[in-house]
Amino acid sequence: MADELPEATQREAELQRQIDDLQGQVTRLHITREETNPELSLEFQTLKEKLNEHSKQLEQSAENLSQLESENLILQDENQALNTTSNKKRRFRAQEKFEYTKQALIKQDPERILRRRRLYMHNFLETQHN
Repeated sequence: MADELPEATQREAELQRQIDDLQGQVTRLHITREETNPELSLEFQTLKEKLNEHSKQLEQSAENLSQLESENLILQDENQALNTTSNKKRRFRAQEKFEYTKQALIKQDPERILRRRRLYMHNFLETQHN
């Protein structure tokens, strides 16, 4: 067992050297890539920054859209309430006008009203037969 310990320690040391070598190779590759292609590295960084900026703008736009949709729903509800009120007022005014016109006609010559009704009925019946 005493022989196994140094062998395990040797194996660990060998593996650690291999890891260190691989890390060094990776570092050298990164340095070489940046040295041989600095424009590409700079362009990548610029594109990454633009992507981040666009992502932030998209997120802000989504928040703005959500807020506008909420405001729109509120305005639609208010508009519907105003239309309902307006329609009630319009119907009331139309009813008042009708009543006023009816009263005005009643005050006119009753004979004239009868002639108008007969003429209206005559025209109506003519259109029904044709």
